[in-house]
Amino acid sequence: MSIEPTSWIWYNGKLTPWDEARVHVFAHALHYGSSVFEGIRAYATPRGPAVLGLEPHVRRLFDSCKIYRMPIPYQPEEIVQVILETIRANELESCYIRPLVFRGLGVISLDPRPCPIEVIVGAIAMGKYLGEEGVDVGVSTWQRLAPNTFPAMAKIGGQYINSQLIVMEAHDRGFAEGIALNAAGYASEGSGENLFLVKDGALYTPPLAASILGGITRTFVIQLARDLGYTVREEMIAREMLYLADEAFFTGTAAEVTPIRSVDGIPVGEGQRGPVTVRLQEQFFGIVSGEIEDRFSWMTPVGE
Repeated sequence: MSIEPTSWIWYNGKLTPWDEARVHVFAHALHYGSSVFEGIRAYATPRGPAVLGLEPHVRRLFDSCKIYRMPIPYQPEEIVQVILETIRANELESCYIRPLVFRGLGVISLDPRPCPIEVIVGAIAMGKYLGEEGVDVGVSTWQRLAPNTFPAMAKIGGQYINSQLIVMEAHDRGFAEGIALNAAGYASEGSGENLFLVKDGALYTPPLAASILGGITRTFVIQLARDLGYTVREEMIAREMLYLADEAFFTGTAAEVTPIRSVDGIPVGEGQRGPVTVRLQEQFFGIVSGEIEDRFSWMTPVGE
């Protein structure tokens, strides 16, 4: 996951050389986490690179900024075109795209609104985040955001301290990832992934009320599963269901569809990828790679 420099970053209205895209050390976002961001993937396909969920991701970026009272000085359709332009400028076939909106240099007070709003779009290479075969995870001692403390539906930079604590603890305990519970003690999500369980052939995933981020890949997997004939239930999941599930997996832009082999050292099902997870993976990766028809119109070609 180390960052390899690319040639260009779109910064406040123009493509800027990588080494010249700089921020002042007194930028408000650096001190207080006052930023909003997205993570988006482009995939190589036989017809050229294509972006997964481009418009939904941009819509969520604007929604997060609205919640956080941060007006973006561009229209959504402009950001869509900027993302495509940045991929083309860096001549990338597959990549991870990071749009970021943040409060720049202005004031040191906690009310950030006098600070200028700055926008960047960068694109970097990215391989597999967790892996397709499966990972071992543990339930975290860190809980997800309680209602009316932070807006869990917004992808705000400062809130990701919570995610950092979850994943650092998981790594220190020998796990690839952690699963956080919400303030009521129900399963919420991973440090940066949504959670699915399979039990008796049906899929279960925590609802938005479980302090989760409304994942774009989560939405696509629900759509895909229902198209394949599976029942999908969005409902609160008790912690013990993590141990009793037949299958479990994460979804996310970085994680894609990642099976969970064990939780707290207890094997999930047979302790390996289950048949439902395999089928969803095959369909998901087939669509994003262009090997299966994009029957849901998830992909946006990068074009010339």
